[in-house]
Amino acid sequence: MLIAIQDLHRVYQVGDQEVRALDGVDLNIDKNEYVAIMGPSGSGKSTLMNILGCLDTPSQGSYRLKGLEIGKMSDDELARIRNVEIGFVFQTFNLLPRADALHNVELPLVYAGAKHEERRARAKEVLTTVGLGDRMKHRPNELSGGQRQRVAIARALVNRPSIILADEPTGNLDSRTGEEIMVAFENIWRQGNTVILVTHEPDVAEHARRIVRMKDGRIESDTVNPNPRSPAPASPPAHA
Repeated sequence: MLIAIQDLHRVYQVGDQEVRALDGVDLNIDKNEYVAIMGPSGSGKSTLMNILGCLDTPSQGSYRLKGLEIGKMSDDELARIRNVEIGFVFQTFNLLPRADALHNVELPLVYAGAKHEERRARAKEVLTTVGLGDRMKHRPNELSGGQRQRVAIARALVNRPSIILADEPTGNLDSRTGEEIMVAFENIWRQGNTVILVTHEPDVAEHARRIVRMKDGRIESDTVNPNPRSPAPASPPAHA
């Protein structure tokens, strides 16, 4: 079992109000699953994503990642887990504006202490994998939205993490470019990665093989998707 969550609670104190963002969540995810976590604003999906990504810790309950109890870890240990085990893809790309694509993708390896030659080789490899072999020296402002998101996906892959965790990955893209990004996630999953998408968009969730729906801090349903939506054929990457 890659992820094992049991009776997970997350409570925030807002002034004199107690907000129960998660209220007893149970969730297991195996290696090489393709899961969408969806729900409206306030459903708890973003809080769950933050805990899955080791950006937050539960108030109560258990979250085990590859057998490790996350809630008992120090900040330094959580930072190491984030860098080694989890690749993040955000709606806003989060790229360094003055750095080219190659350097943006290398960054997690810099933090991991990898040597320059290894960093450069692996960054080139994953950029080629996502169709940006001819855009490595371009800065973010020289790339389209779809190309910037593919740089972010390459950066998420470069450390060969256990989980690719994507938060509204097509939210800032037009529908055609969004479909191209979903092609990239499909390929990542087919190559053996575990992909978890957090989204409020049904069209995005329908690409996953399993859909977890949340409401009021709880899991409302957890179902296998019998007819996953096939991504539309992508345009040539250089023209995304």
